[in-house]
Amino acid sequence: MTKRKRHQDVKDEIREAVESGFDIHDKVKTITLKALTAGELDRDNIKNVAESVSKGINEGMATQSDDAKVIFTHAASALDDALAVAAQASKLAIEEAASKVNEYSQHELNSATQNLQDMEWVFLDTLEKVVNGNQVIADIVGDFVSHARQSGTAVGKQVLTALEALKGLPHLGKETVVSSTVAATITLAQIGSGILSGIAESLQQSSHSKK
Repeated sequence: MTKRKRHQDVKDEIREAVESGFDIHDKVKTITLKALTAGELDRDNIKNVAESVSKGINEGMATQSDDAKVIFTHAASALDDALAVAAQASKLAIEEAASKVNEYSQHELNSATQNLQDMEWVFLDTLEKVVNGNQVIADIVGDFVSHARQSGTAVGKQVLTALEALKGLPHLGKETVVSSTVAATITLAQIGSGILSGIAESLQQSSHSKK
């Protein structure tokens, strides 16, 4: 399946979840986590998934009226929560990679840390950018983003917690010379994706056991 087709499918699934009006938070979070784990946990994949999900939410909102604000809040908060889980997975991947300085360069570690720092910005910026010409929806999104910037987001809080924990790593922020003949057998983004898959599966099992 091509990336374009995959992201189109994600958008359609999210739209249907929002249009259904039922269990929106759980549905959107599950779809988002599944989409994130379908690729490497890097900036491009995170941004593309966030964009597909945001577009799906936006399209699904077109059929809502009375409870539009509540429905959007449930959907957007689900994306926020899914990205917070992704931030946790990224942090664990960086910690694992930092313990193997002979395999991962300083550039890779710094790049992964920067991707982590950018997650909240990607979340809020994407929500704003995909809004169509519907003024009611635009106002709802604007209010949500404005409030989120003031009070914080789940992903933003998780990122701050992660960055605080990463400060203690001995190999972050220092120059690490790595031989050009030494190549990592698995990228940091792949490690993050694998960790995220495990967390997502655990969350899914926990959700099913509560029902």
